[in-house]
Amino acid sequence: MSDGPTFRVNFSRPMPIFPLDSVVLLPQQAIPLHIFESRYRAMISDSLDGSGQFAMAVLAPETTGERGSDEFGRAEVRPSVCVAQIAKHEKLPDGRFNVVIQGICRAKIEQESPPSVDRAYRTAMLSPVMNQDDPGPGLDKLRKWVTHELAEGSLRHLSAAGSVLEYLKDEQVPTVAVMELVGFALTTDHEIRYKLLNEASVSARAALLRSELAGLGRSLDLTEAQRQVELPKGCSWN
Repeated sequence: MSDGPTFRVNFSRPMPIFPLDSVVLLPQQAIPLHIFESRYRAMISDSLDGSGQFAMAVLAPETTGERGSDEFGRAEVRPSVCVAQIAKHEKLPDGRFNVVIQGICRAKIEQESPPSVDRAYRTAMLSPVMNQDDPGPGLDKLRKWVTHELAEGSLRHLSAAGSVLEYLKDEQVPTVAVMELVGFALTTDHEIRYKLLNEASVSARAALLRSELAGLGRSLDLTEAQRQVELPKGCSWN
């Protein structure tokens, strides 16, 4: 994570935005996407002709349809976005794309431009969101706590525990960076992920993350205790 390339973002020009209802990208994290809609195939093509960047946005839940769709490019998007870099791409024969994107940084939408005659997707002027504070020893304590919980505590039961633990134990990976990984890999609630994206304060993100992981740990403890209870033949906790 710490040895990856450094990307520059030009905030003086509008950037394409790709809104989804249930995908929240965090800085330094990578996710695969399958791009099939014609407007977003055009967006990927245009992005690849330039910097290879676009903004991953989140649809406002109260403005989307039953499926959380943005069929006409009119649904409201939430203000916080993550600028994404296309790290890998494959163009399929029918024009669809398989891409892997990496989060670069947090940003806010300042002014949005709707689709136009010659551009089927939305763009927006963005402003960067920088970390507002240096939590110092508090963040290091959180790193030690998460490391212990994944190695010996309640969180060891998570499927991602082993892989995340490797990063936590690597002292060359900055704590701020590894906490982004922890938030992305260990939280599955999209609203919590958006709160982590929306929060500029490192201390506030750390507090939110610890609260969520502690609650997750308690749930795992209860589940494990139930599994250990001997049930009558033919019964299960399902």
